Amino acid sequence: QVQLVESGGGLVQAGDSLRLSCAASGRAFSSSTIGWFRQAPEKEREFVAVINRNGLMTNYSDSVKGRFTIARDNPKNTAYLQMTSLKPEDTAVYYCATKFWGFGASAVKVADYDVWGQGTQVTVSS
Repeated sequence: QVQLVESGGGLVQAGDSLRLSCAASGRAFSSSTIGWFRQAPEKEREFVAVINRNGLMTNYSDSVKGRFTIARDNPKNTAYLQMTSLKPEDTAVYYCATKFWGFGASAVKVADYDVWGQGTQVTVSS
């Protein structure tokens, strides 16, 4: 059974940067699609970014395109979300998710994933 552990969240000011990490254990990380989602209070969980198995294809939500970058290091079983030019509206709990094989860069729905991390809080003050 695969497990995901996110880290790197925190309290930052608008305009700052943060890098989130998602460490995976268990099944073949390099054979899995990895996605990042976020959930703000009183809102539904929303797609942020996805990266395919070999890291060559990515996809982003319009709200983060050009500011966030998703990456993965398969030998280290770790995925990353580099966040720059953070805004107060980026405040949320950020989750990484995975599905063995998966749908690659088209996996933008919560239902496209079957394993989730516990989340890490990102708070951006104005």
